[in-house]
Amino acid sequence: MLETLTTQDRRLAAQPSKWVQQFSVAGFKVLIICRGPIRKEVMDVLSEMGAEYGVLLSEKDSVTYKNALAPELRQIADHNRIHRVPDYTGADKAERDARIAQIIDIAQSNGYDGIFAGYGFMAEEEALVAAIEKSGLTFVGPCSRTVRQAGMKDEAKRTALAAGVSVTPGVDNLTTRTVIALGDMAALAAEHGLSLEGDSPEAQAEGLLNQSYQRGIDLISIDQIADQAQREVQALYAEYPKNRIRIKAIGGGGGKGQRILPSPKDLGGDAQAAAAPTPELVKQVLAEVKATGVGDNKNVLLELNIETTRHQEIQVIGNGDWCLTLGGRDCSAQMHEQKLLEISTTVEMLADAIGAETDDQRLASLKGDLDILQRMEDESTRFGTAVGLDSVSTFECIVDDDRHYFMEMNTRIQVEHRVSELCYGLRFQNPDNEHDAFTINSLVEAMVVLAVHGKQLPKPTRVPRQRASVEVRLNATNDALQPHAGGLIQFWSNNAAGEIRDDQGISLRNPDTGSFVHYALAGAYDSNIALLLTTGPNRADSFAKMAEVLRKTRLEGTDLSTNLAFHYGLVHWFMARDVHAKTTTSFIQPYLTAVGLLAQMAREVDWNYAWARETGHDVELSTLKKTLVVRPLERLMAQPHLLSGWISYADAAFMRDDHDVWQFAQNPIALLNALYHFLNMDPDPKSPAANQIWAQDQAILDQALAFYTDLAGLLDTDCWAETQAILDAACDPRITDWPAVSAAHADFQLGLDLLRILPVVADQVEFETLCVTEDLNLYIPEFLLDTDTQKRAARELAPPPTQRSDEIVAASGGMFYAQQTPGDPAFVSVGQVVKVGDPLYIVEVMKMFNVIKAEFGCTIDEVLVEGDASVVKKGQPLFKVTPTEQIEVQDPIAAARARQAWTDECLDHLAGDHA
Repeated sequence: MLETLTTQDRRLAAQPSKWVQQFSVAGFKVLIICRGPIRKEVMDVLSEMGAEYGVLLSEKDSVTYKNALAPELRQIADHNRIHRVPDYTGADKAERDARIAQIIDIAQSNGYDGIFAGYGFMAEEEALVAAIEKSGLTFVGPCSRTVRQAGMKDEAKRTALAAGVSVTPGVDNLTTRTVIALGDMAALAAEHGLSLEGDSPEAQAEGLLNQSYQRGIDLISIDQIADQAQREVQALYAEYPKNRIRIKAIGGGGGKGQRILPSPKDLGGDAQAAAAPTPELVKQVLAEVKATGVGDNKNVLLELNIETTRHQEIQVIGNGDWCLTLGGRDCSAQMHEQKLLEISTTVEMLADAIGAETDDQRLASLKGDLDILQRMEDESTRFGTAVGLDSVSTFECIVDDDRHYFMEMNTRIQVEHRVSELCYGLRFQNPDNEHDAFTINSLVEAMVVLAVHGKQLPKPTRVPRQRASVEVRLNATNDALQPHAGGLIQFWSNNAAGEIRDDQGISLRNPDTGSFVHYALAGAYDSNIALLLTTGPNRADSFAKMAEVLRKTRLEGTDLSTNLAFHYGLVHWFMARDVHAKTTTSFIQPYLTAVGLLAQMAREVDWNYAWARETGHDVELSTLKKTLVVRPLERLMAQPHLLSGWISYADAAFMRDDHDVWQFAQNPIALLNALYHFLNMDPDPKSPAANQIWAQDQAILDQALAFYTDLAGLLDTDCWAETQAILDAACDPRITDWPAVSAAHADFQLGLDLLRILPVVADQVEFETLCVTEDLNLYIPEFLLDTDTQKRAARELAPPPTQRSDEIVAASGGMFYAQQTPGDPAFVSVGQVVKVGDPLYIVEVMKMFNVIKAEFGCTIDEVLVEGDASVVKKGQPLFKVTPTEQIEVQDPIAAARARQAWTDECLDHLAGDHA
């Protein structure tokens, strides 16, 4: 029956036809081998479809980090449906092969029909898919042919070229070229007992490599590959001296296995110097994707790095015979190669925006976006057809101005798949009866139906649902977006109106007590905590709803750090400038730098001193009103991303006068009220006092708001400039008691000039120069691209842990590694003299490998962490050292005087004494 096919928000008939019933998956039993939000979603969808499921549970879910047991498992009453394994994948090829065999054995022994791999781990592993197919089980996802031709980046690039799809210039057969460079391939084949076939050196080399993978042997070493890569990079630089080069492991994804080399033009034209880091970076990317084992495919792509890259992707679905798209997603807002903000791009939304636009430059820009979207959708269907796509995949492109290049196809469900499914559904119609049909709005559901019924399904039509959607990835990071593992979530507010939350069940309450169940964020996987989505009739509306969701979200705990405030600030930045801005993958770093510089300057303001100077003439009233004004300002200063968001949010509330002094464009009382609302400090009986406006302050604010509401009615104007002019003139006949009105006005306005300090501070760091141009492109000032400035700003956003001068402590929690790859010497040893910038260790935090470098010169006296793969905590001492340079200690008295001097300068600016 239809009930088993579609989720409850898309029922089309009470009694489905026989044609519809034939596509039921009731009784289909699936083993889910992924984790996180996607596992919870798959569990829910399978339950609604009438299918059965069991889950794989890695010991890392509960062993490495206490209380990190996957919360979605609470809804599984039968523990026989939970199957334990050491981890979801192995550390090398041998362990991966063993895990694949174990997964298949679990599935067969427990009567499962199919396996769902979701995203991450081995979801795009051809060996896994092929083994499942060979075992007779059903893989819920693209078949092994599709994974091979589309999933491996080198193979995909060749397929794209054959299908007439545009690709990025570069080298896609590095290992093949390495074999050819060895010279005598006949001798190489004889040495390893392989057959030499093919009528060209390329075909012969590829044949030898394929045989070596099957035999589990290595023909070439990582060092040989790395050396060949350096030669290839130098050749690319000779042709493209102005471009940087991206090194990309073929099995990477989600930010893993990628590094970028500098361009010769940035090094005075020295191509040799630009290519010098190549061997080391090749080793890094191979280690990061765990492709260093004997018999692993160690191919690496070398591609031009398109500097103004916009990361666009198309949702594709097929059954092997037909293929269609579900619109696009803009995933350009990312950091460390990991996506942060994902925005739908649909033909309908862009057509609406074009129809409503009157500005010629914006109009041309939006039309260009529509043209690129349509071209990418066309190419994605051609590519999907070429690789026999029989499930859900994502066609990823980079866009540079009016050009686009195919980057890769992810042969799996994406983290951000709901951005597309919220905009389009799939209507499957009986070929013999146009009124006999069913609609699927869930891509997970579509994957299951395709896995079971595949070729029997007619080609669907896509059905528009929402014009726009937006998703933010709520991650465990600090304010500089550096991973922050191990925190404990102790409270999470309920869903706000319009909020779609995928959080693997973390925020579910105890069904018996209603209390929140604490959850420890494990660092064994990635930094994602949840996906938050909103929809709307246009992009601006979806952003406004997201801003409200983020405003109302409270996420609290011990040692907990998330990017919630970052998203709140970023969403307001776009809303204040333009939600159709052409964001690039290089945007977030300068944006963070601007926020860090803003925070640094704002923290130099001494708000208590400023309040005393501005209100000292009326001690009693000053004492009464101080917390009303100073408390929200201090909260802004403590949270840089909230400050950034407020500067953007309140932009229209200020204007410059003829003397270049910032004045209020609206009543500062209304602005103060908006600030409390922006900070989610509205009165709330359920909220702790620390998180809301205090009762005595609310009383004063209410009196002031009522006073100005009455005054606006009396004067018949809401214009603040007109109201001020009338009050300054003190002669309007409609006001009979001027002394009382003037006194009340003066009292209510006391101290509110401090709000004008914020645009003054923003001016000092040129915060507004990071902007959107008239044609919707981003303008990034040069100073925000300076590496030293970026580092300084990052330290403002995430100050390093406190340490003594004789030690080096862990910059973050995670997995400690003393050397680059197994077998390499340690970065540092006892007695070694370390210079600023020298590598000290690697910390793996939430699947990202971060090389930590020395911030001061020193001699290593003692190594305090022994062995690799040790879990360390932020601030934990790692090395005892003797500094080789003088450590400066700041004088607190001098610092306080400097803050007061800067505060005086700001206040003088407000008075017009800044010339």
